[in-house]
Amino acid sequence: MAAAASEDQWFKGRVKAVTSGDCLVITALAQSRPGPPPEKTITLSSLIAPKLARRGGIDEPFAWESREFLRKLCIGKEITFKVDYKVEAIGREFGSVYLGSENLAKLVVQNGWAKVREPGGQQNQDKVLKPYIAELLQVEEMAKQEGLGRWSKVPGAAEASVRNLPPSAVGDSGDFDAMGLLAASKGKPMEAIVEQVRDGSTIRVYLLPEFQFVQVFVAGLQAPSMGRRSTQETVVEPDVTSAPNGDASAEPRGPLTSAQRLVASAVSSVEVSSDPFAMEAKYFTELRVLNRDVRIVLEGVDKFNNLIGSVYYSVGETVKDLGLELVENGLAKYVEWSANMMEEEAKKKLKAAELQCKKNRVKMWSNYVPPASNSKAIHDQNFTGKVVEVVSGDCLVVADDSVPFGSPMAERRVCLSSIRSPKIGNPRREEKPAPYAREAKEFLRQKLIGKHVNVQMEYQRKISPADGATTSGAGDSRVMDFGSVFLPSATKGDAAAATPGVNIAELIIARGLGTVVRHRDFEERSNHYEALLAAEARAIAGKKGIQSAKDSPAMHVTDLTVASAKKAKDFLPSLHRSRRISAVVEYVLSGHRFKLYIPKETCSIAFAFSGVRCPGRGEPYSEEAITLMRRKIMQRDVEIEIETVDRTGTFLGSMWEGKTNAATFLLEAGVAKMQTGFGADRIPEAHLLELAERSAKNQKLKIWENYVEGEEVVNGGGSKVETRQKETLKVVVTEVLGGGRFYVQTVGDQKVASIQNQLASLSLGEAPIVGSFNPKKGDIVLAQFSLDNSWNRAMIVNAPRGAVQSPEDKLEVFYIDYGNQETVPYSAIRPVEASVSSAPGLAQLCRLACLKVPSLEEDFGPEAGEYLHSVTLGSGKEFKAVVEERDTSGGKVKGQGTGTELAVTLIAVDDEISVNAAMLQEGIARMEKRKRWEHKDKKEALDALEKYQEEARKSRTGIWQYGDIQSDDEDSVPVRKPGRG
Repeated sequence: MAAAASEDQWFKGRVKAVTSGDCLVITALAQSRPGPPPEKTITLSSLIAPKLARRGGIDEPFAWESREFLRKLCIGKEITFKVDYKVEAIGREFGSVYLGSENLAKLVVQNGWAKVREPGGQQNQDKVLKPYIAELLQVEEMAKQEGLGRWSKVPGAAEASVRNLPPSAVGDSGDFDAMGLLAASKGKPMEAIVEQVRDGSTIRVYLLPEFQFVQVFVAGLQAPSMGRRSTQETVVEPDVTSAPNGDASAEPRGPLTSAQRLVASAVSSVEVSSDPFAMEAKYFTELRVLNRDVRIVLEGVDKFNNLIGSVYYSVGETVKDLGLELVENGLAKYVEWSANMMEEEAKKKLKAAELQCKKNRVKMWSNYVPPASNSKAIHDQNFTGKVVEVVSGDCLVVADDSVPFGSPMAERRVCLSSIRSPKIGNPRREEKPAPYAREAKEFLRQKLIGKHVNVQMEYQRKISPADGATTSGAGDSRVMDFGSVFLPSATKGDAAAATPGVNIAELIIARGLGTVVRHRDFEERSNHYEALLAAEARAIAGKKGIQSAKDSPAMHVTDLTVASAKKAKDFLPSLHRSRRISAVVEYVLSGHRFKLYIPKETCSIAFAFSGVRCPGRGEPYSEEAITLMRRKIMQRDVEIEIETVDRTGTFLGSMWEGKTNAATFLLEAGVAKMQTGFGADRIPEAHLLELAERSAKNQKLKIWENYVEGEEVVNGGGSKVETRQKETLKVVVTEVLGGGRFYVQTVGDQKVASIQNQLASLSLGEAPIVGSFNPKKGDIVLAQFSLDNSWNRAMIVNAPRGAVQSPEDKLEVFYIDYGNQETVPYSAIRPVEASVSSAPGLAQLCRLACLKVPSLEEDFGPEAGEYLHSVTLGSGKEFKAVVEERDTSGGKVKGQGTGTELAVTLIAVDDEISVNAAMLQEGIARMEKRKRWEHKDKKEALDALEKYQEEARKSRTGIWQYGDIQSDDEDSVPVRKPGRG
């Protein structure tokens, strides 16, 4: 065996592995290129250490102790070395290694763990060895004399030093009982020494003290694959003790069956390259645990009988988790199937570490592209407010304290972050509530309704109304706001003030009334997600609610709001039996009409106040009435007394919230009035309702803002009589249509000023790009009025079919605050914010009460229109409009001339007679035909106007110039046609 020429150059390095009592693997301290640093295997010159057992063999005496001495002495430490010579025949390099100032070979011999190789006949080799031989022989002789190490003089010491190795330690793992080991040791730390690193997440270890040699996969993760070499050795179980730190990446996980060997031999010649970062991951693990003492906590066994465990190693006094470090450094990915074997806390740490690496694009995640997310974070949107409505077990409506009462922006819908409760279903679509849906909603109702809460908004999510999936079109998706809602703690003091309170989502989950959403990577989630998972674990352990095997209590509710009026009437006797009935307000349909749930009868009904009415939808103060009752009684426990049921199936009666008659909320706020046609003697506590209405009148609140005590202006003159109070408005006329119809705007209305201020503050840009904004019929936009170029709110009355093609395309618009209607080009249209468009139009359609005015197509119609135009339209000319009737047959506002119409007596502030009387006097209008039965007030009004019509008739003025006028077709009785014979 020829020796290589000696080398005199010294190098620095770090001991990565110790494979025997005289052999080390040394890595460079630094490298100039990416990846693991270069390494070299050095056998200590001039030494022969006892050999460890090979496949099927046994240790030489003191072989294990010799290896352990050198391992503990220098593993992981910085050393200085040089190559003394190389034996080409066996491909091994021999050298001198210094640990600090100590020669490792001398330390090993001095402690008796190796013998000195006597110089042979190789001349070149003798030159290298001579400087050390004398010293090594000297210390060897001293070790022999003292009986140290392998030179022990204790009888039987040599035999005792030979390990009694199990079959797995000498290459025969066929009978290894992995499941038995797991059963005996699961969760208990086991001492071990890592003998080999197959890849970053797979190690082979000796389990002490039995020396079971096992392969362990690090739980919860997988490092990049080392690939496979092109060699038939794949099917041969390797001699792990004789090939220190060999590349075993192509070895099977467990003992191969005959079939597996056949398949493996067929494909073993195929070379598979390693994954990116595989070498770096392997080196990372080697540097930390190879040939080190570790503790292994077994978590499970896979289907190939391989052990899955967590690996811990020490750095000084600190214990570190190898798996967590691999994931944190971007050298392994989280694997769900093996992570499920671990403790929940350890599993969460691994998942969080991988997520952070993905965000920072560390190592193997450097090219990671996050999946498209349909959620985005909400920052700095915390607020306090009162819970107005519980929509379901995971959705609330909270009225923001910082937004003025009555504002449409006050109520905010908040979905609870990261949880999902059973769906409540829509009864109108015949959807039944899912199991425990009612229980979840009822729990939140009793816990929260009317209570002040702290809300921390966290993220928004775009969902499809159908199934919650992300959609690309804005038309079929909506954005939902998610947050955490906290019920403030009752405890007073600084400590309580520092915490937001009890997390409502956590209460829902802990009671088994919902589940925690398993978010994808990078998907926004609750800031308190860990607490929610812990609450869910408690619910599962306690088998609560939907986490139990029990069915939810069955409950059938009869919904009379969607049933026929006859069915509602059939329920009347049973609801009459009790004087007062307990109920829950499910929904506020209007200021005076509600949907109630009656637990005793398990039915839902439509209910309205007897003798109290609010303005209808779209009328002034309608929304204020609804908002008020949502705050006061929405989803509260109430008591009702039912008197009767009307023809539509709505039950009429009285309601109490606590000890307060709920109708007084409306009357005191001035957003409702007593209905005079309803017998007051039939209404319980009618005197309290009258007092509440009187209080609102005295304060001139809302619908009573222009009310004058005891005053009513009679049609035809300015005389004042004590009679029934009528609603009186102070108005300016904004548009005249003809036929005695016109639009007015209330003077001094705060809404008018608010809308004008909002419009003035808008910053209008260039015309929208054609196709980017396609308003549809009924949409509210901003339009530029052609006469003065001012921008005003307008409703689209007619628009081109399909998309707009040109800036000159025409759209017909109705100015909802003034009553004008015109056709404008697309370039004079702008989109408008919801906060501006949501308020009802300020223009109110009116007609002159008790009159028939010719239309513009009839004789004297143009004259009537011109007269009305001249006396009403002017620079801020104000009128008093006494409301005689309110006609809602016009339906919703769809353009000029539609919507609720008020029949009014219009009186200029400085005139003696009304406009109604003046038009009769001018002969350009006539009185309505009297009916046989007229209301007393109507009869008095017609009597007062009679003299003005008589004056025009006698003087043959206007329409009377040819004498009396015959009845119009609409006033005449239709001719009865004979029946078919």
